Amino acid sequence: MSIIISSLKQLEQYEGQELGLSPYHTITQEQINRFADATLDHQWIHLDAERAKAESPFGGTIAHGYLTVAVLPYLWRQIAQIENLKMQVNYEIESLRFNQAVLVDSEVRLRARLLSVKDLRGIAKARIEVTLEIKDAKKPAYTGVITFLYHFL
Repeated sequence: MSIIISSLKQLEQYEGQELGLSPYHTITQEQINRFADATLDHQWIHLDAERAKAESPFGGTIAHGYLTVAVLPYLWRQIAQIENLKMQVNYEIESLRFNQAVLVDSEVRLRARLLSVKDLRGIAKARIEVTLEIKDAKKPAYTGVITFLYHFL
């Protein structure tokens, strides 16, 4: 169950806390293919299942690293529903480190911890520590800190 936050004051109450885990999301070959088309990144390691099985160290195709980052806002919304907004801005990604490839058909989920909230004249600047976990894997796909700006009504 996700947390519902409707104001800067409510957001501040979660500062320093782990906010939870998203449900698992399966990264499919179709999603990888569509991402390749959208980004014009058609490397064989992502798209050619036969070649990836034969030649890659992963034994199959893998998701684009940036695809795994692109699903972050979706997974974040499964953890926290930020309501009563005029606007939300993706402000910053800092110290993002890719630790492990995400194989096709892997299930991933987001773990999030609210590091800090600053009030910028009524705009909330929220820094969130994120970890993209891969089901049944020892290492996460990535770790890092993202920042959103929330313009509450």
